[in-house]
Amino acid sequence: MRIVFIVSYFPMLSETFILNQITGLIDRGHEVDIYANAPGDTDKMHPDVEKYDLLEKTYYVPQFPQNYILRLLKGLGLLLANFSKNPLIILRSLNVFKYGKEAASLWLLYLTIPLLDKQPYQIIHGQFGTDGLKGMYLRDIGAIAGKLITTFRGYDISWYVKKYGDNYYNQLFKSGDFFLSNCEFFRGRAIKLGCDEKKIVVHGSGIDCSKFFFTPRHLQTQSCIKISTTGRLVEKKGIEYSIRAVAKLASVNPNIEYNIIGDGPLKENLQQLIHELNVSKNIHLLGQKNQQEIIEILERSHIFVAPSITASDGNQDAPINVLKEAMAMGLPVVSTYHGGIPELVEDGVSGFLVPERDVNALAEKLGYLIEHPEIWPQMGQAGRAAVEKHFDMQKLNDELVGIYQQLLSLDNFPAKAKMGAETLIPT
Repeated sequence: MRIVFIVSYFPMLSETFILNQITGLIDRGHEVDIYANAPGDTDKMHPDVEKYDLLEKTYYVPQFPQNYILRLLKGLGLLLANFSKNPLIILRSLNVFKYGKEAASLWLLYLTIPLLDKQPYQIIHGQFGTDGLKGMYLRDIGAIAGKLITTFRGYDISWYVKKYGDNYYNQLFKSGDFFLSNCEFFRGRAIKLGCDEKKIVVHGSGIDCSKFFFTPRHLQTQSCIKISTTGRLVEKKGIEYSIRAVAKLASVNPNIEYNIIGDGPLKENLQQLIHELNVSKNIHLLGQKNQQEIIEILERSHIFVAPSITASDGNQDAPINVLKEAMAMGLPVVSTYHGGIPELVEDGVSGFLVPERDVNALAEKLGYLIEHPEIWPQMGQAGRAAVEKHFDMQKLNDELVGIYQQLLSLDNFPAKAKMGAETLIPT
């Protein structure tokens, strides 16, 4: 199959779930192109980007000036340089009567430029709802061809909808061929917003379990308790609350070390909070790390905490991959009743769940795990089993290929598909 992934940025260290799909499809003999707004983390890339020569398969939209005069001047240059490649598609991208502000702003023109000389694809896969909208417009003007699939992953079906309204995806729901969500929580949200329940299934974000070795956790005598968190330093990750919880524990048990892996706009705020709580000896912001560096830190950890919250702008999380990675490595975890996370962590079995923003509850569950290291191996084993069963990358990539093939083979997909053990698409 010829497949194009539409993304906002590529490559992105924080989006290994997309990279895993790309490499999995290539390993299975499919041709994958990547269409992105702009480069992402090019200074600290995942090794698979180079291994699979993915930058050579990536096509970027020309930089889009915010100043309209500059945008217009640059747009004229793009038009003159590219008009002969496909005059009809360029003219369609400027049709303000049909596409309104998307055409008048020249957004569609810029979006179209990298695709003017591309052969048709069989599958167009928008990796977030916003990317699905790009695919919808591009297919409508004829710049791209293929079946359009859109995955809803989190901010696109939470924050974006809160900001732009419940009708934001109405046109995409009508014209898209099929939809995926990475958890049941967001599938329900999409259906509530108007997606046909027969045209959307849950397809989780997978991890490569073979790269995350399971190690039962034990506490050595007089050993420092090492707690870890991985995530962008943004509001919805809730890291402020885990810092406060660990600070509360450290006031009575100074033998605690809390390492926070990640970077983001709240870094200075969180560093200031650590200073104000007088726990700089216990809590460390380690900055952004690549996957191997993260694995090495988790190998030395005893407990993992993911205190996700619903941000003030409505942004929410699915079952996050960093939790899956920690669970696959045998770490008992503490997280929150948030978004799709309860679909991953079974409270009291593979970890503990607490209400969002509840510092006391976070401290209580972390304290319980610290006081009862004898339950760590059992919790870790339950977590590994759950990840292997539901989130193994190889199984999920086979499932994705099956979804693509059904979409291409059924005349009136998904209505003709039959529900069964080997069928991925519901009636």
